[in-house]
Amino acid sequence: MRPVLRRLQLGSGVVLLIYLFLHLVNHALGIWSLDLAGRGLTFALWIWHSVPGTILLYGSALLHFALAVRTIYGRRHWALPPAEWIRLWAGLSLPLLLIRHAVATRLAASLYGFEPNYERIVISLISSGTQGLQLALLAPGWIHGCLGVWFRLRDYPAAQRARPALLALLVGLPLLSAVGFLRMKRAVVVMHAVLPAPDPKLLAHQLALDTWRHSLVTLYLTVLVSALLAGLLRNWLERRPRSA
Repeated sequence: MRPVLRRLQLGSGVVLLIYLFLHLVNHALGIWSLDLAGRGLTFALWIWHSVPGTILLYGSALLHFALAVRTIYGRRHWALPPAEWIRLWAGLSLPLLLIRHAVATRLAASLYGFEPNYERIVISLISSGTQGLQLALLAPGWIHGCLGVWFRLRDYPAAQRARPALLALLVGLPLLSAVGFLRMKRAVVVMHAVLPAPDPKLLAHQLALDTWRHSLVTLYLTVLVSALLAGLLRNWLERRPRSA
C-alpha cells in the first residue's frame, strides 16, 4: 500500500500546487492592472467552481490532509532535517488558506450569492484588516508544495540542471504576488475617495461565515493535535518496558 499512498499524496499535492500557482499568478497580474488580475480571477473561478474543478480541488485537499494526518500519527520519531521541518510547517498552514478561501468565496457564493472580484476582495480584506494574513498564508503553502515535488524529483539529472530556474520560481513568484496585491490595493484606494463598505451580501451574513470559518479551523486543529497525541502515546506504550 505504501507506493500507492505515495502516488496519491503526490497527485493530490500537485493539484493543490497548481491551485496555489494560479492564485499567486492572479495576484502577480495586479502589477499591470486590476482589470488583468480580474480576468485571471475569472479564469481561475471557471476552473475551480466547475463541478469537476470543485471535486478535484476539495477532494485533493481532503485526501492530502488525510494522508498527512496518517503520517503524523504513524511517525516513530521527530528527529527531522531542517528542510523537512520547513516543509511540515509550510504544509500545515495550507489548510488555513483553503478554509479561508472556501468560506470567503465558495460558501459565500453558493449560500449567499456573493460574486467575487478583486475590487470586492481587496475591500473586504482591507475592512477586516486581514490583507497581511492573506499574503502570509500563500507563501508557506507554495513552499511546501515546491519542496514536496523537489524531494521526489531531485535525483533526476534534468531536475538538477533546472535547479536555478526552479529556485527562482520558488522565491520570485510569491514576491511578485505580494507586489501585485499591494498594487491592486493601491489602485482600489485611488479609485475611491472614501473606501466603500464590503459587499452587502457579505456584511449581512458575516456572522454565519465567521462561524463556519472558526468551526472548520477548530476541527482542523483538533484533528491534527489528536493525531499527534495519539501517535506519541502509541510510541510511548511501545517503548515502555514490558513486565515479566
